[in-house]
Amino acid sequence: MRLKKMHWFGIVFAGITIVIAGIFYLNGEDANLFLFLVGIAFTIVALPFVAGLIIENKQEQEINEMFLEFSRNLAESVTTGTPISKSIINMRKKNYGYLSQHISKMANQIELGIPVQKAFETFANDVGSPVIRRAVALISEAEKAGGEIDYILESVAKSIAEIEKLKKERRAAIYNLVVQGYIIFFIFIGIMLVMQFKILPLTQGIGSFNLLGGNIANIANAQVEESAGPDLESLGRSFLYLLLTQGFFAGLTIGKLAEGSIKAGVKHSFILMIAAFLISSGAKLLLG
Repeated sequence: MRLKKMHWFGIVFAGITIVIAGIFYLNGEDANLFLFLVGIAFTIVALPFVAGLIIENKQEQEINEMFLEFSRNLAESVTTGTPISKSIINMRKKNYGYLSQHISKMANQIELGIPVQKAFETFANDVGSPVIRRAVALISEAEKAGGEIDYILESVAKSIAEIEKLKKERRAAIYNLVVQGYIIFFIFIGIMLVMQFKILPLTQGIGSFNLLGGNIANIANAQVEESAGPDLESLGRSFLYLLLTQGFFAGLTIGKLAEGSIKAGVKHSFILMIAAFLISSGAKLLLG
C-alpha cells in the first residue's frame, strides 16, 4: 500500500505518543499508563490504514453502481443502431462519478484509432474492479466476434444489477447479526473484566493448613501457611490476549457475513481489537 499524507500524519502522532509514554514510564510512573498510551499510539497508526480500506470499499460500491449505469446507457445507444465505438465517444461527457475520468480516457483512445477491445481492456485494468473485468471480457469477446453486441450489453447490465441487488439484500439481512456480534463481544469483555478484577482477587490469600507432626500436642500447635495464590498479572495478560484474538476473528467473520469479503472484515477486527485493548488497559489503569 502506498503511504499517503494521512498515513504519515498517523505515524508522526503515534511516534509522539510513544515518546510521551516512554517519558512517563522512565520517570517511574505506573506501567499500566505506559501500556494504555502505547495502545493509543497503535490506534493512531492503524486508523488511517483502516480508513483507507473503508474509503476503498465505498469507492468500489460506487464504481459498480456507476458501471451499471454506463452499461445501461451504452446498451440503449447501441440498440438504436449507433456503433459501440461512437456510443462510447458520445457518452464521455456524462457524469459517472469516479468512472468519468476512465470513460473519457477510453473514448479518447478510441478516437485515436485504438481498437475498442484494447480500450476496454485498458479501462478494466485502470479501474481494477473484478466485476468490471468480467463484464468487459464479455463485451470485448462479443465485439470481436461480431455478435449481437446490444444483447450482450443488456445481459451484462442485468447481471451487474442482479449482483448489486443481492449484495444490498445480504447487507440488510445480515445487519441484525452484525449488531448481535458487537453486543456479544462487548458482553464478553465485561465478563472478562469481572473475572479479572472481582472474582480472581477473591482467591488471593487463601491459606492451607499444614499439620505438623503426628501427636495431639503438635496438632494443637498447627500453623496456617498462606498459599501463593494465582498470578493475577499473568492471568490479566492472558485475558487480554484472549480478547484480542476473539476480536480479530470475530471482526473477520462479521465482514465476511456482511459484505462477503475477508478484506472488508479488517475494519471490524480493528474496531473490536482496539476497543478490547483500550477497555482492558483502561480498566487496569483505574482499578488495578
